Amino acid sequence: MPPITAITVIYNSAAVLPGLVASLPADLPLVVVDNGPDDGMRDWARARGLQVMVSPENLGFGRGCNLGAAGAETEFLLFINPDARLDPEAIDHLLNAAARNLAAAAFGPVLITHDGKPRYKRNSYLLPHQPKPPRDPGPTDRAVGVLSGAVLLVRRAAFVAVGGFDSDIFLYFEDDDLSLRLTRTAGPLFLVPTARAHHDNGHSSPPSNALSQFKGRNWARSRIHVGRKHGLPLPWLSGLWDGVSHTLSPRSWRDAAHRHEGLGRVKGALSMWRR
Repeated sequence: MPPITAITVIYNSAAVLPGLVASLPADLPLVVVDNGPDDGMRDWARARGLQVMVSPENLGFGRGCNLGAAGAETEFLLFINPDARLDPEAIDHLLNAAARNLAAAAFGPVLITHDGKPRYKRNSYLLPHQPKPPRDPGPTDRAVGVLSGAVLLVRRAAFVAVGGFDSDIFLYFEDDDLSLRLTRTAGPLFLVPTARAHHDNGHSSPPSNALSQFKGRNWARSRIHVGRKHGLPLPWLSGLWDGVSHTLSPRSWRDAAHRHEGLGRVKGALSMWRR
């Protein structure tokens, strides 16, 4: 059994969770935190020997991850979205990178999106002056400023030392915030190009206009929160402008989901005025 506990947070994720489970090693402990109404996944997961934690309310991604990690005692924690799929050797590559980089706090794979192209998080709103690394990360471990929370392997001691994910963030930017705190307190972060995971972003829950507005609102609120937290200039004003420009972009006139997300960002920014 690898020294890892995997944690995934679900919300109406019946369409994607079985694919995630099938991609994980059979002996890897997986904690399923259900943030939503019971869509049959609780019994499905328990029947396969998985630990299921039912949150009393929708805690959001970060707090859900904290809940799932609370009882873990393994050396590493693997946070993974329910719509992600690991390549067969991904965990071995991540663990080998951890053995090569003993001072590092966390590790992430290259993500393969729906178009088949490898991608990784090259920049962050929280690191506005950091130059972007190349699109092609190369074949060897690369120190990076931020890692994606879609698939994130972190040393449990480092995660505990920084207090886990920020409980004031419901959704979005929680991985950027955690990355900065890990780097400042626990050690550097490494992208592991030989580790691959498939992630078709935004498919962990069924789409709708209401969901687009919900996501947009939380995007803006989290953006402003982390901007204030990390001392970025004019976080509220830049957050409001982000929502306005998103709503008025040409794409919004032909894409209802994009338009509703923009409206949600505006509403989210307005809700953060003087907070």
